[in-house]
Amino acid sequence: MHYALGDYVLDITQNAIEAGAGRVRVELAESDEAVSVVVSDDGIGMTEEELARALDPFYTDGKKHARRKVGLGLPFLVQATRQAGGSFRIESRKGEGTTVAFSFPTGNVDSPPLGDIPELFRAILCFPGGHEMEIRRTRTSSRGDLAYELARSELAEALGGLERADSLALLRDFIVSQEED
Repeated sequence: MHYALGDYVLDITQNAIEAGAGRVRVELAESDEAVSVVVSDDGIGMTEEELARALDPFYTDGKKHARRKVGLGLPFLVQATRQAGGSFRIESRKGEGTTVAFSFPTGNVDSPPLGDIPELFRAILCFPGGHEMEIRRTRTSSRGDLAYELARSELAEALGGLERADSLALLRDFIVSQEED
């Protein structure tokens, strides 16, 4: 099981990139009632049969992790959302991409903590490859409102790439400043 909500986002985003997505969009919305996430991609997508297998914890195609006999990412997310009284939805079309949407109620003791959002965003922005990563973050709550968007290509251009330690430190500082506004 994952510790924080951000761990689920990281897992789904990695799946999208490994599915050959050229564009991945992450939307994270927080309110006093719930935290909602939508991850959509234009990767290879799945047929209805492949989608059913992706939700089966006792199935893996053996391609991504040759020695692994189970695939637990999505099944753990489904279980966690049900346990907390949240929601889960996945849609996929072969050759068009996949969308995973889920939410957790903030007041339920079984809902995972949000986690370190700046570190999550930095990690998913720095996955290797030539894809575009877009992030939309909103919060409308008693903790204050915020809204911002990040685009991997724009950040890489502004920072001179996302591979060097100094660029990664600046990236984290920038995301932290967005979270504080």
